[in-house]
Amino acid sequence: MENIQIIIQVIIAIGIFNVWIVRFKKPSIYRGGNSTSMESEFEAYGLSNTFMKIIGFSKLSLAVLLLFGIWFPQLVDISAFLMGCLMIGAIGLHVKINDPLIKSLPAFLMLVLSTALIIL
Repeated sequence: MENIQIIIQVIIAIGIFNVWIVRFKKPSIYRGGNSTSMESEFEAYGLSNTFMKIIGFSKLSLAVLLLFGIWFPQLVDISAFLMGCLMIGAIGLHVKINDPLIKSLPAFLMLVLSTALIIL
């Protein structure tokens, strides 16, 4: 069971790093509205650049904490809970702008994985 938990922690962290670092300025079929970058996605949601930076910092910090959780398991539950909260917010933003459900899929999968970490 411990190995499954570690695998989930790594999957979440890699997913967050991919979206917020590697693909930050790149288009994706999962971006909100007709956005082609993270900046334009937050514009589509009606959110400021400052808020985007706060969310990005929070998600990246939680991803790092999930990785540290491999060696310090006491970090996992709170990090997974907070990541799940951010994913609920992401899903809510997709709903707010009437995105098709497919655009919420990555956030939904991250929410499921974060929930699994808490349960395991």
